[in-house]
Amino acid sequence: MKANEINLNRFLSQSDTQFIIPVYQRNYDWTSAQCKQLLDDIIDVGNSNKITAHFIGSIVYVHDDVYQVSGIRELSIIDGQQRLTTVTLIYVALYSLAEELGNDALKNRINETYLINKFALHEEKLKLRPTENNDLALKYLLRNDENEDFNTYSRLIENFHFFRNRINDQNYEFILKGLNKLMFVEISLDRDKDDPQRIFESLNSTGLELSQADLIRNFILMSLNRVDQIKIYEKYWEVIENQAKILSTNSSQVSNFVRDYLTLENKKIPNKSKVYQEFKLKYPTSNLSSLEENLSRLKKFVRHYNKILNPVNEPDRVVRKHIEYINRLEVNVSYPFLMQVYDDYESGIITKNDFVRVLEIIQSFAWRRFVIGLGTNALNKIFMTLYSDIQRDEYVKSLEFALLKKRGSQRFPTNNEVVNTLKDKDMYSIKSKNRIYFFERLENYNNKELVQIENNPDITIEHIFPQNPDEVWDKQLSEEEINDIKNNHLNTMANLTLSGNNGQLGNKSFIEKKNMNVNNREQGYIYSRLWLNRSLSNIDCWGPKELKKRHKILAKRFLDVWKYPELPTVDSKEDVLNVFEIDNSTGKKLDYVILFDQKIVFHTVSELYLHVISELLELQAETFFTTDLHVKLQISKSQEGMRRGVALNDTYFIETNLSNENKLSRIKLALQQFDFDDELYLKWKEEVSC
Repeated sequence: MKANEINLNRFLSQSDTQFIIPVYQRNYDWTSAQCKQLLDDIIDVGNSNKITAHFIGSIVYVHDDVYQVSGIRELSIIDGQQRLTTVTLIYVALYSLAEELGNDALKNRINETYLINKFALHEEKLKLRPTENNDLALKYLLRNDENEDFNTYSRLIENFHFFRNRINDQNYEFILKGLNKLMFVEISLDRDKDDPQRIFESLNSTGLELSQADLIRNFILMSLNRVDQIKIYEKYWEVIENQAKILSTNSSQVSNFVRDYLTLENKKIPNKSKVYQEFKLKYPTSNLSSLEENLSRLKKFVRHYNKILNPVNEPDRVVRKHIEYINRLEVNVSYPFLMQVYDDYESGIITKNDFVRVLEIIQSFAWRRFVIGLGTNALNKIFMTLYSDIQRDEYVKSLEFALLKKRGSQRFPTNNEVVNTLKDKDMYSIKSKNRIYFFERLENYNNKELVQIENNPDITIEHIFPQNPDEVWDKQLSEEEINDIKNNHLNTMANLTLSGNNGQLGNKSFIEKKNMNVNNREQGYIYSRLWLNRSLSNIDCWGPKELKKRHKILAKRFLDVWKYPELPTVDSKEDVLNVFEIDNSTGKKLDYVILFDQKIVFHTVSELYLHVISELLELQAETFFTTDLHVKLQISKSQEGMRRGVALNDTYFIETNLSNENKLSRIKLALQQFDFDDELYLKWKEEVSC
């Protein structure tokens, strides 16, 4: 590696040289604000007789000492492309001004010194060779053809126009002087002696804001020669970038895709900031053959990922609808599992009916958990390993069985749990998309003519007993009944329905809402074609009794839509309990435990206590001592002061003179500190009666 301080103009004016922006580099993305700052600095420096040099950072390039047949030397820029491209744009703007002023001497000097290699072949003519779209934009600018339009948006063209508007016959001489004073550090790398990827990572760690996807792209392509770079980029990586994108917002999801793909492959979720590191560990080599093999699988799965992100791209109407539903529920942690199931569907391993059933099971599992208020954190681990439980000959049943085995906060909520929760749960104040999902699915179950509720301003969610009732309700219900509905049932499922006439029904009495037919517009419930209003057309009043009846009707509908798997209750005789579900351990003996998904035989709580704390201490000792956990668990380097100190390892001791209840309480405390609430399950020995 060689590093020198050099004048930028001298660097740009090197003859028979091309500055190549490799395909793995991110796009040119300087804004007008950054361009303004650079141009202001150049003008200030050019105006000053005291300032002889202005430092603008560094440019790092790979110098292979390889010449093409034509004799053009290529320098691959791995850092500094934004500055180099922007300075080139300033020269293009100066070239355009010189042409306008009829200053041929200046025009030719700029063109032949900073913009082109005069005697090179066509493709090697330009000194700067940006990536494809920017390359086309730069050539368009240099052609300067008034009859030609560039139809694609280009930041490069936008910035050129900024400079062209700012540079004029009053200031261009100062700009030329300023440009001549720009200095930078030139860092030249030899591919055979230096490690460009390691140096690039070092540059990134000092403030260059690149995404995990950027780093992975660079890792894949940087070690290849330019021909292979272009081949791999166009055949694989460009496809991945185009497919892993949310169409509605044009936002890249490549980092998330690779993270989900690694989760699928490793059965372990990488930290969002460590995706690049995990990718390198998984695929440490980047020789061409292994690279193509690895990327072909990513390319295959990104097509499934594209349909998950953009259901509109799924041709089958039923599958598309269920993917949309899953997106509305934001069960993003299911994507690694879904990608693999999608692949099985498109490979013909499972039928469309089985695939749809899988999508319905995911919704039932996630939505039931939402309804009863179970946390979403447990879903990460569930979906991370779920595909491992799939048996191809019993695809759907094995999935159902795997989910029914979950316990504690990972469990599949039962019918009774859901129905009882829905009696009192506020289903109106939840997120709008969840509320719409709920009523849309209730309404459309077994309905061949689907009613669109999302983004449909003609249908809204209405309170049957109004939020602000007219006085007429006071005559129809007692004060006690009104207070009961207001305080306990106002926003519950039973008191909500869909209406295309919410504004007209408003706060009126129930009978008015039922029969309304103003101007023969049939606003009332009796005229509604919606399933949710069917039962309302058959009653003449609304109160606590009617609420209870409607709750039963909707609860039955709920259980039909979000089904509980029809399998025998799993482990019903096993009594395997999450440690946080245990209330009393007095006099009980252990049969075995399941810790971190591994079955371990322990017969006493004392054995379990020492094992769990030792495991956690080995896993991350700093958590004990950067919090007060070591104090609460009485962990110390000495047994002094302990009634019964037992060694956890070669360094630490722990107090064990505790009751089983106390030991279990301390285990729970430690697991909560580590966010491992779902990692320990206990099976008590069955008591043998005489």
